Amino acid sequence: MQQGWIQRLAAAGLAMAVLASPHAGLAQDCTPKVDGSALLVPGEVQVSINPISPPMQYLGSDGKLKGMRVEVGDAIIDRLCLASVHIRVDDFGTMIPGLQAGRWDIINTGVFFTEERAKIIYLVRYENQAISVATLPGKASEIKTVDDLAGKKIGVDIGGYEENKLKLLDQELQAKGLPPIQIMIFNDTNINYQALRAGQIDASFTIDAVSAEYAQRGISELALTGLYPSPVAIAFRNPDLARAFAGELQAMREDGSYQAIFEKYGKSPWEGPFDVKGPGL
Repeated sequence: MQQGWIQRLAAAGLAMAVLASPHAGLAQDCTPKVDGSALLVPGEVQVSINPISPPMQYLGSDGKLKGMRVEVGDAIIDRLCLASVHIRVDDFGTMIPGLQAGRWDIINTGVFFTEERAKIIYLVRYENQAISVATLPGKASEIKTVDDLAGKKIGVDIGGYEENKLKLLDQELQAKGLPPIQIMIFNDTNINYQALRAGQIDASFTIDAVSAEYAQRGISELALTGLYPSPVAIAFRNPDLARAFAGELQAMREDGSYQAIFEKYGKSPWEGPFDVKGPGL
């Protein structure tokens, strides 16, 4: 079954790979809680993931998927008595089109919630997140406010909330008569930080959790944090699957397992409702 799926992905012309998952088989005594019609493959959830954002989702030294979002997603899939097939997609810009085209069931890679996205895909908010500006160590004092980004080379990942916010900020700064930001767009966060270390950019514009991880490793230094706070969601192709995930998130909140995962990673859980937002809802 997986081999045919891989061939279909290869035919799509996108950079992907099916990753080994500890959740690849169903327990014998577990009955799936989601009707097969809500899934591309009955009994399985095809999970699109971009594992380049530690500590949220990344590949460990053993080659296995790790991170807070991985744990949350796999916990829900287990509770639904489904198997998971993780599909690595390195270019975030292809993820939402791929979801709409029916290449996977969900995106579990930190999709920022926006009303515009809720018009085209189904979203369940479950995480709080914001954006940081990170520099090389010893350079953070050069950026005290967002105005200090004017005229600087700033790296950002392609196709996401961060890129949109950086472009809007650039417009605002230019409206003040300040020089434009030199926006450098990268395919993923690892390349973004490699460019920072090489001195090709002055700062990186990435989410708080990832920026803090790189700073803790001594690779960068945080200049600004908490910019443009917004809930983050899991994205779905099918509304019934989204409702099933939302129900299990609520059950996890009630039994404490949801909060426990966030506490393990030192992150603040979403305190709002686990409702489904999407086309026609």
